Amino acid sequence: MIAVSTANGYVLFFDIPSSRDKFLYEPMYPKGSPHTKGTPRYKEEQCAPSLNLEMKKVLDLQASITSLQSMLDDLLVATADGLLHLIHWDGMTNGRKAINLSTVPFSVDLQSSRAGSFLGFEDIHIRDMEYCATLDGFAAVFNDGRVGFITPISSRFTAEQLHGVWAQDVCDGTCVAVNNKYRLMAFGCANGSVQVYTVDNATGAMQLSHKLELTPKQYPDIWNKTGPVKLMRWSPDNCVVMVTWECGGLSLWSVFGAQLICTLGGDFAYRSDGTKKEPLKISSMSWGSEGYHLWVIDGNCSVNAGCDIDTKNEDHHLGILQFQFIKSALTANTCMSNQEQVLLQGEDRLYLNCGDATQAQNPRSASAHCDHKPIRERSPFLDGSIDSQGLSTLLGHRHWHVVQIHSTYLESNWPIRFSAIDKLGQNVAVVGKFGFAHYSLLTKKWKLFGNITQEQNMIVTGGIAWWNDFIVLACYNLSDRQEELRIYLRTSNLDNAFAHVTKVQAETLLLSVFRDIVILFRADCSICLYSIERRPDCPNPTASIQVLQEVSMSRYIPHPFLVVSVTLTSVRTETGISLKMPQQACEAESIMLNLAGQLIMVQRDRSGPQIQEKESNPNQRKLLPFCAPVVLAQSVENVWTTCRANKQKRHLLEALWLSCGGSGMKVWLPLFPRDHRKPHSFLSRRIMLPFHINIYPLAVLFEDALVLGAVNDTVLYDCLYAHSSARQHLEVLFPFCIIERTSQIYLHHILRQLLVRNLGEQALLLAHSCAALPYFPHVLELMLHEVLEEEATSREPIPDPLLPTVAKFITEFPLFLQTVVHCARKTEYALWNYLFAAVGNPKDLFEECLMAQDLDTAASYLIILQNMEVPAVSRQHATLLFNTALEQGKWDLCRHMIRFLKAIGSGESETPPPTPTTQEPSSSSGFEFFRHRSISLSQSAENLPANKFNLQKTLSMPSGPSGKRWSKDSDCAENMYIDMMLWRHARRLLEEIRLKDLGCFAAQLGFELIGWLCKERARAARVEDFVIALKKLHKDFLWPFPVIPACSVNSPFKNGKYKTAVGEQLLKSQSADNFLNVEMETGVSSAAQSHNWLSTINSSQREMDTVSSHGPHMQDAFLSPLLNKGDECSIGSATDLTETSSIVDGDWTMVDENISTLSLTQSELEHISLELASKGPHKSQVQLRYLLHIFMEAGCLDWCIIIGLILRESSIINQVFVIMESSDADGEIWQNIKTGLHAVDRWASTDCPGYKPFLNIIKPQLQKLREVSEEQVQPEAFQPVNPCKVTEQASPRGEESRSLTCHSTSPQNDAGSSSLSCHEDDISGAEEEDTLQEGSYDCTVS
Repeated sequence: MIAVSTANGYVLFFDIPSSRDKFLYEPMYPKGSPHTKGTPRYKEEQCAPSLNLEMKKVLDLQASITSLQSMLDDLLVATADGLLHLIHWDGMTNGRKAINLSTVPFSVDLQSSRAGSFLGFEDIHIRDMEYCATLDGFAAVFNDGRVGFITPISSRFTAEQLHGVWAQDVCDGTCVAVNNKYRLMAFGCANGSVQVYTVDNATGAMQLSHKLELTPKQYPDIWNKTGPVKLMRWSPDNCVVMVTWECGGLSLWSVFGAQLICTLGGDFAYRSDGTKKEPLKISSMSWGSEGYHLWVIDGNCSVNAGCDIDTKNEDHHLGILQFQFIKSALTANTCMSNQEQVLLQGEDRLYLNCGDATQAQNPRSASAHCDHKPIRERSPFLDGSIDSQGLSTLLGHRHWHVVQIHSTYLESNWPIRFSAIDKLGQNVAVVGKFGFAHYSLLTKKWKLFGNITQEQNMIVTGGIAWWNDFIVLACYNLSDRQEELRIYLRTSNLDNAFAHVTKVQAETLLLSVFRDIVILFRADCSICLYSIERRPDCPNPTASIQVLQEVSMSRYIPHPFLVVSVTLTSVRTETGISLKMPQQACEAESIMLNLAGQLIMVQRDRSGPQIQEKESNPNQRKLLPFCAPVVLAQSVENVWTTCRANKQKRHLLEALWLSCGGSGMKVWLPLFPRDHRKPHSFLSRRIMLPFHINIYPLAVLFEDALVLGAVNDTVLYDCLYAHSSARQHLEVLFPFCIIERTSQIYLHHILRQLLVRNLGEQALLLAHSCAALPYFPHVLELMLHEVLEEEATSREPIPDPLLPTVAKFITEFPLFLQTVVHCARKTEYALWNYLFAAVGNPKDLFEECLMAQDLDTAASYLIILQNMEVPAVSRQHATLLFNTALEQGKWDLCRHMIRFLKAIGSGESETPPPTPTTQEPSSSSGFEFFRHRSISLSQSAENLPANKFNLQKTLSMPSGPSGKRWSKDSDCAENMYIDMMLWRHARRLLEEIRLKDLGCFAAQLGFELIGWLCKERARAARVEDFVIALKKLHKDFLWPFPVIPACSVNSPFKNGKYKTAVGEQLLKSQSADNFLNVEMETGVSSAAQSHNWLSTINSSQREMDTVSSHGPHMQDAFLSPLLNKGDECSIGSATDLTETSSIVDGDWTMVDENISTLSLTQSELEHISLELASKGPHKSQVQLRYLLHIFMEAGCLDWCIIIGLILRESSIINQVFVIMESSDADGEIWQNIKTGLHAVDRWASTDCPGYKPFLNIIKPQLQKLREVSEEQVQPEAFQPVNPCKVTEQASPRGEESRSLTCHSTSPQNDAGSSSLSCHEDDISGAEEEDTLQEGSYDCTVS
């Protein structure tokens, strides 16, 4: 029946006669469709029935009706004259007269009922009321704003038997909504807040549970301007409440006050252009089936009596809006709380984010899921799969994996009531109106019942769960009228023939699985435990179920509907037992019941004699009785626990996690003794720790110390509508809603709570167990930052500050120094003194960083010192750090330190210069020469594009960050100070024969190496011991020592001569043509000079060098890009420039043809392979040639000799000798080289005979050197470097005095290095007059 109240005080009763044969609409299916009309209840399910309304009775109550409520078999009507009418549904007053509210006694609680006061006013009446079945009474709001709860003392509902209880603090109530499952009464108030009350079981008084109110922090514009609360509606599953206000807007809250959505802020309230929207005003709203929809009537279009529609609203049409929601599977199927993959369910689809199931072999690849979040449309959710690789996937992917539920199943079973996912996240099962279906994420296929009659004959009542490959569910069999517990195998067909069925005595309300135990909560308030095991002996694998134990809870549970969840856990209070007998720690120890928000634990009773018996009979342990229940917590929405065990993270895995709505989360943490060998020395207990998080928790990742959630996000789309028609669309008021994943670390909250309670030892145990987590440093930093912010900004003095305790705690970890400095740099300067008073002096911390070789952290402390100390102190510490960074080769840091020291010296310490972008090295091991040094070419600059080379007049002027320092600011004392440190470091590198480090140092920092070497030529740049230097270079550059082949009799080396067709033909192919090419390109056209120069070296040397140089690069010729003679130099060939090969494009083919026609003997092949093996890495070769060029230009000829020996190229030795002959070289240098080469010869004779063939080749030159050294050299001869000019570092012109030009040829190989280098010496000797006049001479980068 339907009862309708009218404005004039009438109640109209309508009857709806059932016309089973008449239908308004019937679906039409094509022929051959599987949707046949033969299915049971086809008409009821598929056809729209024809309904008639027949008026049965009209009742006149003679006063306007304010509220109408159904109460069991009666109708309760409140009227404006202060009366309560109890009317039977047949329309009769049942002979009972109306109850006058003024005769009902009201008091603060039921215990003082006799002294209750009456309302005592004539005009008091009920404005709004709602009946609560689980509290057996009704919540009422009176017209004066007071609120109360009226309940019958006995079963009779008369004025004498009614009693009222006040809510003392409310005097502006407007409306009421009741939550039957959680026994809550929500009263809307005129100030815009909602006060939620519950009834105390002991006294019957109304207790304030929590408030739902907007905070000024989140909604600064609107929080106190919403107007009175107009409507409130609890969802059908009693998990959320929707609130709307007089001024418009919607807000969604969880049971205990966590705000999920509010349309008064963000994109809901403002358009994309920043203008404020008019909030949607709602006159009525109602939830749809299962809470997937909210139906809303637009309040602007409803016309009250006597009110005209104003012009502002004339564009509005009668608007009925429907909002769609998805919700967490936890709201309906609470057994999902012991898994980390939790999913969202919509009316026709599932949302997961456990990634791609084909790779999800990790049982902990959990996924976030969402409670109630609105979705206007579903299009943004693409069905994209992701790799499930553990934590990074859980946190790093924003998209949901959407599974569309099979349309065949939905047709007759809409909407979805339950859903569950297995532990691996590979299979999901869904339950609709009848039957169930399951889906594999691996095969992307659904399995439905083959026999639709079997599907339609079962109604799942208590939920659905996965156990390994089996689906466990509790259902009602319609045909047999029997409650059953069924188990279906996932891999077999979905048919009752493959199911294991167990009959159950009463209706199952809740179902859960813990390891191999199924727990059922039944309608008679009893809990039944079943053991489940797989039976592999059958041809079709099945599972069998046996009853283990039954526990009656009817004494403690007033109504079975109040139980929200039931879980079996291994949690218990006496954790000391698990230390003595660790094998019991994972057993089913206790039952957790969520009774209307109260978490109740029922433990096994171990006090009896069963403890002795359980050793003999293993099954006896499971039959231990249960103790009386204990209340653990109030206002609990969800409970998470796990059945896994991990000895390293016992704190987290044996804890119990609770979600408590607006008051955040709680964790029931076990406390363990530190020394496991002494379990009796410490009484182990548990502790309940509350903490706040910023997200609504939907899953807990236990080992990872993370909470996952989801948040409603919005996208504006009002630009789709033209401004003229925008006001006609109610949808414009709401943006497009999408669901975003969120996650939050909670570990720092728990550590802090333990420290507050002086449980530092437990905090240390917990922190050490999580120290391997990637975000553990962030945890420590968060904890320090939050405590610092709270205490340093507190207006009141703090009697017992926590910051020193936190600081001491963090010092237990190696990350202490980083944590402190990161926290300081993210905090404002005003709080630094408070911070460092607790953690220690920043100067001491800086020195600790240096001792620990943590230079990056030390650099961060330097910034702290710069702000807290005088410049002299920061300069002193910066110098320490700079020297250490130089020593360790931290070039990025060195560049920053140069900037920092310059900034201190110039008084710009507040704003140090920005990091230059020209110097960002890609690798610290390479010299990066061509990025920092400019090369000037003697050809015309028009041939080269500007972006290829930086064409300047000076070769050695660095283009790196310190170029400015070498030119402009060299007179500055600060720069001289920096230069002194750089020179000192370079001197040490050279003295320790660390040439590779020296090259990196010069290239990375733009150090002017050549000028410095000129000054140090007779001091640090002098080679003291040639043999030691040679060995050190072999080691540093990974260059192999030369070896002589075993068959030395047939060796290609015979008396220093190398006779083979290979060398001769190679020489023919490249000698004359290429040298002519070089001369033509460089502007020196003298073939005779080339010929004379060639004749100065005997053929054996030329052949030897040519073959040995070509050998390793024969293959590279076909792999590297080649340029024609006229091509531009590309920056890509920069490294090739250092190899000085003069082979051009056509010559490669000539070489190849000649090689292919050669006939090589065995010994010749052996020699070539030996030469290949005796070369070092290509990178080392490039670096050595770069250093050779530097030393050659600086006149450090002894180093050139050593590099020539390592490369085994006599052309380099010849070039040095030519320079020495043609210049006024110091006699000491001559003597040093002569002595050094003799020492090398002696060493080669005894320790390294592989060097002997090469030393034999250069013996004639050495002999010549002895003769020349006895003669007097003219002092006017050419010197490669003018020492007096180099000392004038203050002026950049000093460098220009010996600007260097380079011959740019085609991509070069080291084959031609001998020819081109010596050719350059010949040219420089011939043109020395021009050279001295112009201040430049020609050379090539070798």
